[in-house]
Amino acid sequence: MSRQAAAGAPSGREEEAPHVTIVLPCYNEDAHVLLEVQRICAAMDGAGYSYELLAVDDSSTDQTLQVLLAAEEEHPNLKVVSFRRNGGAGTVRRIGTQMARGEIVVWTDADMTYPNERIPELVAMLDTDSSIDQVVGARTSEEGTHKLLRVPAKWLIRKIAERLVNQRIPDLNSGLRAMRREVALPYLRLLPPGFSCVTTITLAFLSNQHDLAYVPIEYGKRSGVSKFKFVKDAYRYILQVLRMVMYFNPLKVLMPPALWLVTIGFGKAVYDIVMHPVRIAGDTVLLFLTGLIIGALALLADLIVRSRGE
Repeated sequence: MSRQAAAGAPSGREEEAPHVTIVLPCYNEDAHVLLEVQRICAAMDGAGYSYELLAVDDSSTDQTLQVLLAAEEEHPNLKVVSFRRNGGAGTVRRIGTQMARGEIVVWTDADMTYPNERIPELVAMLDTDSSIDQVVGARTSEEGTHKLLRVPAKWLIRKIAERLVNQRIPDLNSGLRAMRREVALPYLRLLPPGFSCVTTITLAFLSNQHDLAYVPIEYGKRSGVSKFKFVKDAYRYILQVLRMVMYFNPLKVLMPPALWLVTIGFGKAVYDIVMHPVRIAGDTVLLFLTGLIIGALALLADLIVRSRGE
C-alpha cells in the first residue's frame, strides 16, 4: 500500500512514547472531522493521558486532508498521515496500529457516531485490569442506514459468531475499541481492507483466549454520507466470521455438517434396507460419503492449524 506521510507525521526523532495511540480513519469527513478531533483531544487532555492521535486521510476527494493539516498546527498530539490511494478502513487501522507508539491502541471513527469522549474510560479499564486485552464499546441502539435490514442481519451474524466461538458477543462489529498493541500485532495481517476488520479483530482475540470487556455506549446518527453497502458488506461480514473461525478452529465449522450428513446417510441406509432389502439408494451412499469427505477435510484442516507455528 503506497502512502505518503504528511508534514506532521511521526518522524524518526527520539521522543518519549505516548501511553495511548488513537487511530482515526478519515475519508470525506471535512464537514465534521475538526469537531471529532477537538472532542477526542479534549477528552484525552482532561484525563491526563499521554497520547497521540493518528488521523489517517484515506485519499479523500474533499477537503478532509486540508482540514486535518490545519488542525495539526493547533493540536500538538495530532499526527496526520495521508494515503495516495484509498485503502479502506481495515487498511487504515492495520497501518495505524503498526505505526502506533502507544502500548494501548484505540480504534474509532470520525463520523460523530461514537461517544469518543469516553475513550479515556476504555483506556482506564485496560490500565486497571491486566487480564483484559480489549475493551469494546457495545452499542445499545442501531442508527445506521437500512436499519430494518441491518438489525436482523447483524443479529443473525452475531449469533452465528457466538455459536462458533462459544462466547457471548454483545457487539460484534463496533468501531470503538481499545486494545493492547502487543496482543493485536500478530493478528493485523488477517485484517481485510473493509469494515469487517473490526469483526476480524474481535474473533481473533476470542478464538485465542484473549479476554474482552464490553461497555454499553450510545450510538449517534452519522454525519455525512454512509459508506456502508448493505448487500455487499453483510455478505463480507458473514464470510469473514466463517473465515476467521475456520482459520483458528475449523472443526467448529466443518465437523457439525459432516456428522449430520453421516447420521442422515446412516438413517437413510437403515430405511432403504427395511423397505428394499436388496438395494441401497444412490442418494443414501452420496449423503454418507459426503459426510465422510467433509469430516476428513475437517480433521486435515485442524491438523494444519495445530501444526502452524505462530
